[in-house]
Amino acid sequence: MIAPAPRWPGFAFVVLLHAAALYGLWQHRLLPSPVDAAILFVNFIAPPTPAKAEVRKPPPLKPRPIEKPQPRQIVAETTVIAPTDYVALPTPPKPEPAIEAPPMPLPPGPIALRSELSLACPERSAPAYPALSRRLGETGKVVLRVELDEQGLVAGARVETASGFERLDHAALTAVKSWRCNPPQRNGQPTRAVAKQPFHFVLQGS
Repeated sequence: MIAPAPRWPGFAFVVLLHAAALYGLWQHRLLPSPVDAAILFVNFIAPPTPAKAEVRKPPPLKPRPIEKPQPRQIVAETTVIAPTDYVALPTPPKPEPAIEAPPMPLPPGPIALRSELSLACPERSAPAYPALSRRLGETGKVVLRVELDEQGLVAGARVETASGFERLDHAALTAVKSWRCNPPQRNGQPTRAVAKQPFHFVLQGS
């Protein structure tokens, strides 16, 4: 690459040209010398001060008297009803129909009576003492388990505790099957029931 030519020779030439021109003008007395130059004094005249406008102060404000608030009366506004106007009373709501609860289902199986069966049976008869058992002197206690239906009739009976003699047990079963009892109640409805009934076979004079 070729390096650019320096610019200072041209700048020096321009300065010398101006210096020569100034010297020529001074030689021809076109420019005054520093001695001939007059000294000029410049005085700056201050502008006239404008007259101050008189500022008038506003008159003092008089305090206004504080007015006490007057008590207000609360008046209930009522609607004026003309004699020809009629006010319709709201229609009372219709009562909801009562919902009857469905009857509770009865639990399956008969209920157990806590007392002896004879207390719930107004029609009952004592068992007949077998004649052979009398001659042989057979005695004992029989406990039967008796089941009643909804009408109070004996639906079934069996020996729960035997007396030791079959004839005495059979006589007790035969007698209890003819009993008529009051039907037991559960939730106001007749139902089946189970009860125990003891029988004592005792010979007189023994």
